[in-house]
Amino acid sequence: MKRILGWALGVAVLVAAGFAIYVYQTVATLEHEPVTGSVSVIFGLGGNVGVLQTARGAALVDTMTFRMQGDGIRQLAEQLTGGEVQLILNTHYHRDHTHGNPAFPVGTRVVATDRTKQLLGIFDADYWKGDAAGTLPNETFSGDHEISLGGKTIRALQLGPGHTDGDMVVLFVEDRVIHMGDLLFNRRYPNVDLEAGGTIRGWPDTLDKVLALDFDKVIPGHGPVTDRAGIEQFQRFLRELWREVDAAAEAGKSLDETLRSVHLTEDAGYQPIEFFHMFRLDRDFVVRRAWEEATGAVKKKAEAAATGVRG
Repeated sequence: MKRILGWALGVAVLVAAGFAIYVYQTVATLEHEPVTGSVSVIFGLGGNVGVLQTARGAALVDTMTFRMQGDGIRQLAEQLTGGEVQLILNTHYHRDHTHGNPAFPVGTRVVATDRTKQLLGIFDADYWKGDAAGTLPNETFSGDHEISLGGKTIRALQLGPGHTDGDMVVLFVEDRVIHMGDLLFNRRYPNVDLEAGGTIRGWPDTLDKVLALDFDKVIPGHGPVTDRAGIEQFQRFLRELWREVDAAAEAGKSLDETLRSVHLTEDAGYQPIEFFHMFRLDRDFVVRRAWEEATGAVKKKAEAAATGVRG
């Protein structure tokens, strides 16, 4: 019996060690590709990072999921641009776009929407304590915010809700490149943060405002670099998803019935996003989120929780 237990423990240790190595390698791996002569994108575990080269140094859009990644992103951005990082723009509050911030010097210029700064305090306050607080957004806005840096023009715009209600897109004006943050999942199933004001119903209208801007190439929050056609395809998917699920909700179908009956075609070729088998974005996830929005389930849950607190 002792021999069996010892063997089982040994196997468990080896499995744990193998998983730890896998996690470390996944987190440490960063890849990059050029988008224009001055713009690059960095891919890794988390949201895509946009890098703009200017005469004064680099501007970054988002910083991925871990401080260790932030260190790698900073070093890679400096190699790509030949200058130090002068500016970070956080497209929204989620950890896979912000938790690399603390790898940068305290006081680094960090731009976000007013709402993103608020959501960081509501949903992620524990992370932003101690030295991490020094890389919270320190320049916030609502609407349209233009920045000039080293001969380049950067327009940060809050155009409406979708992924959250604090989403920002970043336009590199001279390079005609837009970084969408998680307002665009290119050929990937999206996260829809209803609790933070996200909306499947309103998302396509926000994308109409994006499409009215002047750009050629598109960096999505997740997935490969694309163009206007990539945004339009994702918009068609969102409209189909809402149309199908809203009709099921109007017919009084339960979530299980909706999951079984909804027919989607615009997600052909879409890939799920999975985080170490702990969190998965797939077709069932987006249908469930659409049903929760259509039936008001999230709002009802929040109201019930508030009533419970008062009681």
